[in-house]
Amino acid sequence: MLKRKMYDKLLEWKKSKGRECLLIKGARQVGKTYLVRQFGKNEYESFIEINFHMQSSLKVIFEGDRSAEEIYKRITANIPGVKLIPGKTLLFLDEIQKCSDARTALKFLAEDERFDVIASGSLLGLSYGQDDDREVKEVESIPVGYEKPLMMYSLDFEEFLWAYGYESDTIEYLRNFYISKEKIPSEMNEKFHSILREYLVVGGMPEVVANFMEFKDFGKVQEIQDKILVSYADDISQHARGAEKVKVRKCYDSIPRQLARENKKFKYSEVESKATARKFGDSIQWLHDANMAYICCNTTMPVLPLKAYEKDNEFKLYINDTGLLLALYGFATKQALLNGKLKGPAKGGIYENFAAETLIKNGYTLHYYKPDDNSELEFVIEKDGEVVPVEVKSGNTATKSLNLFIETFEPSVAFKLVAGNIGQNDTKITLPHYLAMFI
Repeated sequence: MLKRKMYDKLLEWKKSKGRECLLIKGARQVGKTYLVRQFGKNEYESFIEINFHMQSSLKVIFEGDRSAEEIYKRITANIPGVKLIPGKTLLFLDEIQKCSDARTALKFLAEDERFDVIASGSLLGLSYGQDDDREVKEVESIPVGYEKPLMMYSLDFEEFLWAYGYESDTIEYLRNFYISKEKIPSEMNEKFHSILREYLVVGGMPEVVANFMEFKDFGKVQEIQDKILVSYADDISQHARGAEKVKVRKCYDSIPRQLARENKKFKYSEVESKATARKFGDSIQWLHDANMAYICCNTTMPVLPLKAYEKDNEFKLYINDTGLLLALYGFATKQALLNGKLKGPAKGGIYENFAAETLIKNGYTLHYYKPDDNSELEFVIEKDGEVVPVEVKSGNTATKSLNLFIETFEPSVAFKLVAGNIGQNDTKITLPHYLAMFI
């Protein structure tokens, strides 16, 4: 079993006194169902799972009277052998987007308080009214205040290290270098740069990581990633509405090309000749809502709040898992990256994608700062009450844009991520890419 940080969040929720059902959102294949099953079997005397995709007949449980008493009565009538033990039972409602009555019923289950309830779904971030799946109907009443949303992602680099067998002591040892800003011993630094390159290729999708840790076979990694990409394409064809299906797919397929350019600002013309935001804007939002891609907007001013100064028409798109980005580039690109021989703008795009993915998983929203054609900072984040710049270099080259930002805005700290070691020059801190997990 892969160790996941989300498990601790589930434990925190279980111990809390709030009257909330847990609603786990996330892209397909990030491990939501597997994790909740393990949590239910490990932490409860009784675990009941209803998957509305596989067991559509069980939707009848949530039809009619929605009182908790009636719902639990219908569970015992429709699922033989279930045990409802107050305070010791977890009810797991998977693929809940396919049963709008169940989503509405979360309010009454939360108020009842006898049993814990977790709901999950792949595309719960999408508006029900915009979903083309005939089984997905608009929710009659969103149970505001009775559900606690949690976003789940693929494994981050720290979780990848856990899967590799590194214990918490090693992670803390690395964290101490991040805190002290002392140089990491060169042999150790090279080792973790090497593991990071493997992470970039393998990514964080649990099935891929588990297979890689068992077989160390990059060919099998590609096979599983290709299967996941096919499932993403199926999701688009099933859930995007009408003509939007083709447009969403075109936008997604263009992301690797966009990230391989020197200027990585998203261009609709890369999707289709003479295309505009009017035609493809909704498709971009669909990818974002489905958590298949992350939007990073340019900001006119690097001051709080960054969202207030976004340029909606200037943004970048990043793939939700860097391993999937490498899978889209193909095996030869993976080979070149692993061997340290990859060159050109695509290499920079790969490391940018990793940084974007890491920042998202660490709880930040994505923005970049490009005031003119001569200056650009890959990311600016809201951290500790100020805007902090994060520059990403695939190698370890000069930092003209970061230096200008520091001189102009005087942040208390500025980060430069490089293929090198730790260094510090006043407020500018240089970090090897893999230490981004501590930002």
